[in-house]
Amino acid sequence: MSAFDARFVSSVGDIGRAAWQALRPDDHPFTSFELLESLESSGSLSERLGWRAHHLELSLDGNTVGVAPCYLKANSHGEFVFDHAWAEAFHRYGRHYYPKLLCAVPYTPVSGRRVLAGRSDPSRCDLAACAALESECARLGLSGAHINFLPDGQRVPEHWIVRHDIQFHWRRDDWESFEEFLAALTAKKRKNIRQERARVARQGIGIRRVSGADLTDHDMRVMYGFYLQTFDRKGNYPALTESFFLRLRESMADQLLLTFAEHQGETVAGACFLFDSSTLYGRYWGCSEDLPGLHFELCYYQGIEFCLERGIGRFEPGAQGEHKVARGFMPVRTRSAHYIADPAFREAIADAMRRERSWIEAYQQDVLAHAPYRDTPCTE
Repeated sequence: MSAFDARFVSSVGDIGRAAWQALRPDDHPFTSFELLESLESSGSLSERLGWRAHHLELSLDGNTVGVAPCYLKANSHGEFVFDHAWAEAFHRYGRHYYPKLLCAVPYTPVSGRRVLAGRSDPSRCDLAACAALESECARLGLSGAHINFLPDGQRVPEHWIVRHDIQFHWRRDDWESFEEFLAALTAKKRKNIRQERARVARQGIGIRRVSGADLTDHDMRVMYGFYLQTFDRKGNYPALTESFFLRLRESMADQLLLTFAEHQGETVAGACFLFDSSTLYGRYWGCSEDLPGLHFELCYYQGIEFCLERGIGRFEPGAQGEHKVARGFMPVRTRSAHYIADPAFREAIADAMRRERSWIEAYQQDVLAHAPYRDTPCTE
């Protein structure tokens, strides 16, 4: 059997759109060439922010058979898999944790295949990619390699550490309307949601949803302004640029949804989503007026309505947030995989992750015990 050849490149453009897109097994927006290239060309990724593109290309008999978005990271910002304690442990022992090699979609806590290998025998490419990441760590003297938010079907070697976390996702049943969704909830939760939506309506707030060809550059600039306001309020640095938002409209309008709230003639809030044939993904939100119920309306209820209208089966509104449970979102486990080059550190971290996994499992069961549905739906 032929061996894979691996190379690392400094831009998705070095692999090329045709080769990259040909290996995507589905229409997942976050591993598209357009999104990853937009991050690079818009200035949203830079060494100043701790990101250096270092993408993996796997070849077999001269043909590209696998690709993966990879980065050399000088910090752990924008990853949503929190390994700061690991970095601190390395530091205490006089070792360097950074830079590290990361296979992930920047700034995006969304699960999906990270090694793209088309539809034929992806498991071989999964293991070949892990071997290539390990070899690159040895060549560059890195502490390890990490694959964030990979699906259960993507294979990793046994000596890689698998870590779990919890997100809250909405899953469509056989509902055809928002009222049918509400009917599946307990009476108390149903009443609370109706009250929240009525409160928004009583304030005279109008809701506008826009997607596809109806999107304009003005819409994107307005949404970017709300994105900046959210990061400013939280004291965080807004890595994404206005150019990135405009490029999204240019290249991915058919997978982009914006919801806006209008009050007294002004657009006062907005939420940004991406979607594919199976899932709606909530990404960014911001407001200039903090009106009661507005966040829930724009970020959750409008998204659920959109899914019901489009026949989309899953809604992932973003990381964290137990408040989502009362609004129909159930706990599901996410997965990441980690190769730690040093055997002693690897065993210590693996032991900690075994203990953490037990806590995650218990936490998931505890949340399920407080499910808002009359009949608890299946979860992953």
